[in-house]
Amino acid sequence: MVFVITPLIVIVIGIAVFIAGIRIVRPTTRGLIETLGRYSKYAEPGFHWIIPLAQRIFVVNITEQMFNAEPQVIITNDNLNATVDAQVYFRVKSDEESVKNSVYNVNNYKVQIVNLARTTLRNIIGTLTLKSANSERSRINTDLLKTLKEETDKWGIDIVRTELREIDPPQDVQETMNKVVKAENEKVAAIDFATAAETTADGIKRAEIKKAEGIRQARILAAEGEAQAIKLVNEAAELYFIGNAQLLRQLQATETALMNNAKIVVPSNTQLINVIGEMAGILPIDSQKKK
Repeated sequence: MVFVITPLIVIVIGIAVFIAGIRIVRPTTRGLIETLGRYSKYAEPGFHWIIPLAQRIFVVNITEQMFNAEPQVIITNDNLNATVDAQVYFRVKSDEESVKNSVYNVNNYKVQIVNLARTTLRNIIGTLTLKSANSERSRINTDLLKTLKEETDKWGIDIVRTELREIDPPQDVQETMNKVVKAENEKVAAIDFATAAETTADGIKRAEIKKAEGIRQARILAAEGEAQAIKLVNEAAELYFIGNAQLLRQLQATETALMNNAKIVVPSNTQLINVIGEMAGILPIDSQKKK
């Protein structure tokens, strides 16, 4: 039996080969095309066709990615075991050289970045005490980011940021630290309360001083007013009642006594007007008539 290659078969085979060589590169990726094991072309987003069996395409994700550095126990400078975990955010740069470096200069850059982050964390936190490590998280993040950027630059990787997720001390150390923090907070609260009480007492003291000063000033003004009134009365007496100033004063004393509800004992067979006159130093009516 002789197998005859017809044009239809050729067409079918051609279509199959064409379909087998179709490659679509998405906007979130870039491609590296190799021909017989050698790099030959950089594939931008869009349609590409490769020769089946003779060519291959390696697709690289250029979006931002995140990997955990995985929790690990690190001995701090004060010989305490701290469980440390961090996250690394990175992406492959989109230019051709960087994409090539991420494939040809490093074997599985994801694993390499995680291991590098773990090693760097051990080096950084190993030089710090547990207390300083907890209080200097921003510095640890900065040092970790700087080291990862320097080491991964030749891989075509851009380290976007790093975040230290946790630094957990042993349970007994954590309980002791909590007690210390609680005691410090109570101390601060007591100081604040004492300061507030002192401020309140000082305010009350100032208010009392102001009140006393007001009363003193009022009394001074009242005394000055009374002295001024006496002066004016004396001047009027000298002006209009020459020689009768003493008599005027007695009249004023009588008026004051009567205003204060003073009790007056009136002898029998005595006219009330004569009693008031005697209190004021004025002779009785009969005596005046006789004179």
